[in-house]
Amino acid sequence: MSVVGIERHGAVTLIIIDNPPVNALSQAVREGLLSAIVDADGDDECQAILIVCSGRTFIAGADITEFGKPPAEPYLPVVVARIEACKKPVVAAIHGTALGGGFEIALGCHYRIALGSAAVGLPEVHLGLLPGASGTQRLPRLIGAEAAMDMMLSGNPVKADKALESGAIDRVAEVDLLSEAIDFMKECIEQGPRRIRDMEIAAVDARVFDVERKKIAAKTRGLMSPERIIRCVELATKTSFDDGLAGEREMFLECMASSQSDGLRHAFFAERQVAKIPGIAKETSGREVKTVAVIGAGTMGAGIAYNCLAAGFNVTILDNNQEGLERGVKTIKRLCAGGVERGKISDAEMQESLKRFSHAESYADIVGADLVIEAVFESMAFKKEVFGALDKVMKAGAILASNTSTLNIDEIAASTARPQDVIGLHFFSPAHIMRLLEIVRGADTADDVIVSSLALAKKLNKIGVVVGNCFGFVGNRMLYSYGRENQMMLLEGVAPETIDQVLFDWGMAMGPNAVGDLAGLDVGYKVRQERSDLPDDPRFYRIADALAELGRYGQKTGKGIYLYEEGSRKPVPDPEVAVLIAKEARRLGIERRNISDEEIVQRCIYGLVVEGARILEEGIAERSGDIDVIWMNGYGFPRHRGGPMHYADSIGIKHVYETVCEFRERFGAMYWEPPELLKSLADSGGKFADFE
Repeated sequence: MSVVGIERHGAVTLIIIDNPPVNALSQAVREGLLSAIVDADGDDECQAILIVCSGRTFIAGADITEFGKPPAEPYLPVVVARIEACKKPVVAAIHGTALGGGFEIALGCHYRIALGSAAVGLPEVHLGLLPGASGTQRLPRLIGAEAAMDMMLSGNPVKADKALESGAIDRVAEVDLLSEAIDFMKECIEQGPRRIRDMEIAAVDARVFDVERKKIAAKTRGLMSPERIIRCVELATKTSFDDGLAGEREMFLECMASSQSDGLRHAFFAERQVAKIPGIAKETSGREVKTVAVIGAGTMGAGIAYNCLAAGFNVTILDNNQEGLERGVKTIKRLCAGGVERGKISDAEMQESLKRFSHAESYADIVGADLVIEAVFESMAFKKEVFGALDKVMKAGAILASNTSTLNIDEIAASTARPQDVIGLHFFSPAHIMRLLEIVRGADTADDVIVSSLALAKKLNKIGVVVGNCFGFVGNRMLYSYGRENQMMLLEGVAPETIDQVLFDWGMAMGPNAVGDLAGLDVGYKVRQERSDLPDDPRFYRIADALAELGRYGQKTGKGIYLYEEGSRKPVPDPEVAVLIAKEARRLGIERRNISDEEIVQRCIYGLVVEGARILEEGIAERSGDIDVIWMNGYGFPRHRGGPMHYADSIGIKHVYETVCEFRERFGAMYWEPPELLKSLADSGGKFADFE
């Protein structure tokens, strides 16, 4: 069946694209569209051409199944150019979204009309690319250089009313897109073709480009595509249209071939894959969840409760400590008010939301909840006590979830008579902001509970990743390796601020020492006190433990590994900590030395890779991409590097393996014995991507 059809409506020829689900610009669509345009342009009875799409959207972008493959003719720039060259007016009728190449098709048309609910945009920057089919040259001529840069650098879609205001579209349809578009075409026929390539670009102060570079520098941190987008727009203001196109093409191909775009494209695909769980049938339906109870009104519990409330659930927060409960309720109301202040919701919406919120001090008040999320202290004894109590009172079929970040879900489930209903839902702090939700399946967790948890993640606007049960699961288990090497290098002579700066410059959102102070050094200390399986090594997290034992918990106490001035979150190096580290190093007989930036990165990042390989070996993660998604969304791993496992693939498994073997010789096998999977991939020339 053809994905592009033609219909005649009097003097108007309709070109209809029908390539479900989102009318992606596959090779067949490009070929069909080009052929239809040529036919319509050569038809003497046709006076104007209208490009429309069937289904729920206009062209929503490229065909992602073609990513990474050699491009196939006809190339999109050729199709766009041929549309614009038509002797008759060509109009794009947009509903849903016109994104990326879809919007570039619309920009090749002479006029654009859109439903009020539609949106247009050029999101290529999110994939480490720039619009490569003339978007960087057409859009500035249509709406001005500054507005075009804003749209391309943000990558965010623009609603029809704003697009009309800027000039990106020419008309908004009120009710019936097709009939209103055909009426609009009468005007277009009178005016004739209006080609963007022939438009004069509005004058702009040349300094605006450097201002834009400085404005985005902190956010982009050396990413290629934002800088290339600015260069392309700058080129549009200085050269002819054709010369600008040549520059755009060159820079597009440069971005496409870069490791940054490769990493960002991997992140895109990996995040789409995580919801597909091997072994669970597609037709498995989840349990209905309308009412959520949260046990524990501390920072995490309040954040989870607010997140669920904002997503439309009926929420009850429970705490047996009256003072703590009141504090949690105030936090939730403050977060709601903050949403109003930021313009996210109206005051009326906040009031309506608060009608769905209640608080309680007794389990009897939550017996009808569909889902209970426990968010109490990270103590196995305490959690088992809570789950034992829930088992006695909750209705049959209720999902019992623990927000534990490290503890054994099966042991928690064993305190109930319904282990099939128990699951781990590991939220990341702040719970209402962080996108990751680690979904921990126990040995007996029912499939419909897993499906329900993935649906919950989606409704909370989070990325849910299903993982197996072990201490720390995927994210925090790997964090131990990353943090361990940081702690070792402190003892070996590297200042905490140096480690943090090196890893920040490499791309991490924050350095490990700043993260420790932000999370609270007491949190990790208490978890380590609970464990009986830690290495018999006096160096292991010695500095973090020593600081916690001194009451230096981080930002919450104004002192951690850094100092914090009153009301400030800016870390300041503390000479007292430098003395403490040096003293501990002497006590442990550790020789201090200069350590290169390269070694700092390799020890921390390869530590992640080694533990990630073990996690794959053990089946704790289904796919290497799941590990990458967890680390990109929960721990600040740079997206343009694609996560730790993709990064290892990109630099070569053999290189990583050889470096790990070198570290084993230098630092011992306790931490650096290569997993068998790493060795076998290095020997065979394989990749972690093979585990997808």
